[in-house]
Amino acid sequence: MMLEIPALLCCHGGMAGTGKPDAAAALALLKEGNARFAAGTPQHPHQNVARLRQAGVESQDRHAFATVLSCSDSRVPVELIFDEGVMDLFVVRVAGNICGPCEAGSIEYGLAHVHTPVLVVLGHTQCGAVTAAVQQADYEDGGLERNIPAILRRIGPAVARARADAPDADVDTLVTRAVEENVWLSMETLFVESPAVRDLVKRGAVKAVGAIYDIGTGRVDWLPEERPLEILAAAEALGEKAE
Repeated sequence: MMLEIPALLCCHGGMAGTGKPDAAAALALLKEGNARFAAGTPQHPHQNVARLRQAGVESQDRHAFATVLSCSDSRVPVELIFDEGVMDLFVVRVAGNICGPCEAGSIEYGLAHVHTPVLVVLGHTQCGAVTAAVQQADYEDGGLERNIPAILRRIGPAVARARADAPDADVDTLVTRAVEENVWLSMETLFVESPAVRDLVKRGAVKAVGAIYDIGTGRVDWLPEERPLEILAAAEALGEKAE
């Protein structure tokens, strides 16, 4: 049985994508905005009262051009680091930029209903959730924080991959490697669990990219663009088995 999207959440019919950039242009906007932010010369677009009033009468699907899965860390203010404003980005934030059912559903909404042409899975340096997953002893099940271990378990496979690639690495190096692996793990999980997202990326309606934000410099490091398609190809068979 298909679930109906509540009327208050629905996009305005017939307006999807009106005047919005395509994937290449949207990605260029993100890169240009981050370059301004890191250089200390942001333009602060769409961060005024006029934009707020516009948001009160228009649907976000006419404006938002990227869906971003990001960590909830306060050092990663997503709109600011891309020098964007109200209605520009559809942001999903969760500790460790993990991808569980709620995050996957939010991303599906951003891509299929807000019609953003770009999906960014954004990790960041010195990620506390990834560091905790590397140093698991600090967050054993049965502690005061009942739900944190569930987050760390989702990051665990990324840590295992990082350890396998660099078994003799020190903790800092391992965290750095695991941060990148965790970006790809979240994308892999999304592709396996969401037939809708797989379809959008496969037919070119959405471009998926991975990136890592450096909290000390303000710069976003864009990961190899061919990797998401490799992950998609591998995830398709797994996803079809899970359906």
